[in-house]
Amino acid sequence: MNLLPIALGGTELVAWRLDQTVHAQTWDSGEGAYRVGGRWNSKGVRAVYCSLDPATAILEVAVHKGFRALDTVAHIMTAAVISAPADVHVVDPTTVPNPNWLRPGIPGAGQQAFGDELLRQHRFVAIPSAVSTHSWNLIFLAGGPAGAYVLRFQEAFALDTRLHPPGP
Repeated sequence: MNLLPIALGGTELVAWRLDQTVHAQTWDSGEGAYRVGGRWNSKGVRAVYCSLDPATAILEVAVHKGFRALDTVAHIMTAAVISAPADVHVVDPTTVPNPNWLRPGIPGAGQQAFGDELLRQHRFVAIPSAVSTHSWNLIFLAGGPAGAYVLRFQEAFALDTRLHPPGP
């Protein structure tokens, strides 16, 4: 089920996330980011990474795990509705101190500190995706105010098998 985006006349802002099925119930815990850090958070910060469309959520996982894992390990797609879209701070890419932070690569300490500060200041942060530069990710701190988002659904994910064809 795909909800109509706000840009096409929809009325809800939806955050999308793809997780292994074993982690689906804790999708908004920020556990992975807490343990190892992420592009926009330091280790020890419970950041929850989502995307503003399901295709970007898939690419964000595929860039780390590959399409083989998405084809052979059970995953769940999560959709959560942001209760107040006005609570989303949209990062203007021209205000990011180092433009390389918006490109693929290993995040540095400065980048993570910048993200940590954004997450301290804003309930939700929308920032361009490094894997798909015209797509957006949505990041928030786990355990934020009750009611800031509402789980819409979780459903089994099935990769289009053309993305993991048989070998020669």
